[in-house]
Amino acid sequence: MQENYLAKWLNNELSEEELASFKQSEEYASYQKIVRASDALEAPSFDMEKALGDFKDRQLKKETKVIKMRPAQYLMRIAAAVTVLFAATYFYINSLNETFSTEYAQRTEIVLPDASEVLLNAESELSYSERKWDSERKLTLEGEAFFKVAKGEKFTVTTDLGTVSVLGTQFNVESRKGFFEVTCYEGLVSVSYQGKEEKLPAGTSFLVVNDRIMPVDAPLTSEPSWVNNESSFKSIPLTYVLNEFQRQYNVTVETKNVDLTQLFTGTFSNTNINLALQSISTPSQISYTLEKNKVLFYAENAP
Repeated sequence: MQENYLAKWLNNELSEEELASFKQSEEYASYQKIVRASDALEAPSFDMEKALGDFKDRQLKKETKVIKMRPAQYLMRIAAAVTVLFAATYFYINSLNETFSTEYAQRTEIVLPDASEVLLNAESELSYSERKWDSERKLTLEGEAFFKVAKGEKFTVTTDLGTVSVLGTQFNVESRKGFFEVTCYEGLVSVSYQGKEEKLPAGTSFLVVNDRIMPVDAPLTSEPSWVNNESSFKSIPLTYVLNEFQRQYNVTVETKNVDLTQLFTGTFSNTNINLALQSISTPSQISYTLEKNKVLFYAENAP
């Protein structure tokens, strides 16, 4: 069959001879069935006006429903929201604290709102509420600090181990894990520890090591030694001495075969690490190696 017979047949363009020839072909019967089936098909009816009406109905259903509220209820809800907002703001502002902190081998000087002065030692943190300061001179300390307090209302330093209260004086507080010491250099200091209160006049100290109140000698200086770049100890377990050395020089300290409970009495420099190492190792009868920022203390008989 000619390839164009089908197109001509559909358009009624075949001649009688061509039509007779096409009807004799095998494809003609198949094409006849297709034509009859196509004639039986009907396109679905489409109502334009009905479709437009359905579309508008769907759009109306999507619109937000408006619920009318009585004016009094509306105003009450606004007032309640404003009250909650003010209360939250007041609580947030009053809970804000001024915070100062130091890292290893670092110290900082702080002037408080009443002109009191604080020198914060290495690895320490001090915080207070500036907003409440006029009515309550209260601070929280972690670590060590030397205070020069301006005269005025009660001045309180709170630590995890105890509380120190004064009116106007100079004193030092150190509160670290297992170690709590307060020294009064001027005036009178009140120390509260485990429910008991201790009065410290100028030139006296209060010391607690591993939950035990220890006897302590009177200070021989008018301010703590660390203020002048030295760390001094009198019959203090070696572990606390090494912790302070690590704190002052920002180094990692390791020990081997060293009795950390042995008591140490002495002073080391906070500015010369080699001199400090000798000042610790010689009276303790231990040796050391220094590599970059790592120090190993070891006993002489250690392998």
